[in-house]
Amino acid sequence: VKNLPFKIKPEELYDIFGKFGPIHQIRLGNASDTKGTAFVVYEDIFDAKNACEHLSGFNVANRYLIVLYHQPERMQKQLDVKKKTQEIKDLKE
Repeated sequence: VKNLPFKIKPEELYDIFGKFGPIHQIRLGNASDTKGTAFVVYEDIFDAKNACEHLSGFNVANRYLIVLYHQPERMQKQLDVKKKTQEIKDLKE
Protein backbone atom coordinates (compact mmCIF):
# COMPACT_ATOMS: atom_id res chain seq x y z
CA VAL A 1 0.00 0.00 0.00
CA LYS A 2 1.36 3.41 -0.96
CA ASN A 3 0.35 7.02 -0.31
CA LEU A 4 -0.79 6.43 3.29
CA PRO A 5 -0.99 9.37 5.67
CA PHE A 6 2.26 9.48 7.67
CA LYS A 7 0.43 9.53 11.01
CA ILE A 8 -1.89 6.56 10.35
CA LYS A 9 -1.95 4.00 13.13
CA PRO A 10 -1.82 0.21 12.61
CA GLU A 11 -5.25 -0.10 14.26
CA GLU A 12 -6.70 2.18 11.58
CA LEU A 13 -5.17 -0.01 8.87
CA TYR A 14 -6.74 -3.10 10.47
CA ASP A 15 -10.10 -1.30 10.45
CA ILE A 16 -9.80 -0.36 6.76
CA PHE A 17 -8.31 -3.60 5.39
CA GLY A 18 -9.95 -6.01 7.87
CA LYS A 19 -13.34 -5.51 6.22
CA PHE A 20 -12.19 -7.73 3.35
CA GLY A 21 -11.07 -10.76 5.33
CA PRO A 22 -8.76 -12.04 8.08
CA ILE A 23 -5.37 -10.33 8.10
CA HIS A 24 -2.22 -12.30 8.83
CA GLN A 25 0.10 -9.30 9.23
CA ILE A 26 0.43 -5.56 8.63
CA ARG A 27 3.87 -3.97 8.43
CA LEU A 28 3.86 -0.19 8.43
CA GLY A 29 6.85 1.61 6.92
CA ASN A 30 8.59 3.80 9.49
CA ALA A 31 11.96 4.63 7.90
CA SER A 32 12.31 7.89 6.00
CA ASP A 33 12.16 6.14 2.61
CA THR A 34 9.24 3.84 3.55
CA LYS A 35 6.97 6.28 5.39
CA GLY A 36 3.49 6.29 3.93
CA THR A 37 3.71 2.64 2.86
CA ALA A 38 2.60 -0.66 4.33
CA PHE A 39 2.49 -4.37 3.58
CA VAL A 40 -0.86 -5.99 4.29
CA VAL A 41 -0.83 -9.79 4.27
CA TYR A 42 -4.17 -11.61 4.15
CA GLU A 43 -4.84 -15.20 5.16
CA ASP A 44 -6.53 -15.83 1.79
CA ILE A 45 -5.40 -14.58 -1.62
CA PHE A 46 -9.01 -13.99 -2.69
CA ASP A 47 -9.46 -11.57 0.22
CA ALA A 48 -6.30 -9.76 -0.89
CA LYS A 49 -7.63 -9.52 -4.45
CA ASN A 50 -10.96 -8.17 -3.22
CA ALA A 51 -9.24 -5.56 -1.00
CA CYS A 52 -6.94 -4.53 -3.85
CA GLU A 53 -9.88 -4.00 -6.18
CA HIS A 54 -11.97 -2.06 -3.67
CA LEU A 55 -9.35 0.00 -1.83
CA SER A 56 -7.18 1.21 -4.71
CA GLY A 57 -8.12 4.88 -4.97
CA PHE A 58 -9.86 4.87 -1.54
CA ASN A 59 -9.59 8.26 0.19
CA VAL A 60 -7.97 8.24 3.64
CA ALA A 61 -7.31 11.65 5.26
CA ASN A 62 -7.43 13.36 1.84
CA ARG A 63 -4.95 10.92 0.32
CA TYR A 64 -5.88 8.37 -2.31
CA LEU A 65 -4.47 4.92 -1.55
CA ILE A 66 -2.44 3.01 -4.10
CA VAL A 67 -2.96 -0.69 -3.44
CA LEU A 68 -0.75 -3.13 -5.37
CA TYR A 69 0.23 -6.76 -5.18
CA HIS A 70 3.76 -7.43 -3.96
CA GLN A 71 5.93 -8.14 -7.00
CA PRO A 72 9.42 -9.28 -5.95
CA GLU A 73 10.45 -9.96 -9.58
CA ARG A 74 9.73 -6.36 -10.53
CA MET A 75 11.72 -5.04 -7.58
CA GLN A 76 14.67 -7.23 -8.59
CA LYS A 77 14.53 -5.90 -12.16
CA GLN A 78 14.65 -2.33 -10.85
CA LEU A 79 17.70 -3.17 -8.75
CA ASP A 80 19.37 -4.84 -11.75
CA VAL A 81 18.76 -1.76 -13.91
CA LYS A 82 20.27 0.51 -11.26
CA LYS A 83 23.28 -1.80 -10.93
CA LYS A 84 23.83 -1.93 -14.72
CA THR A 85 23.48 1.85 -14.98
CA GLN A 86 26.14 2.28 -12.30
CA GLU A 87 28.44 -0.21 -14.05
CA ILE A 88 28.11 1.72 -17.33
CA LYS A 89 28.77 4.98 -15.55
CA ASP A 90 31.89 3.49 -13.92
CA LEU A 91 33.14 2.23 -17.30
CA LYS A 92 32.77 5.67 -18.85
CA GLU A 93 34.96 7.21 -16.15
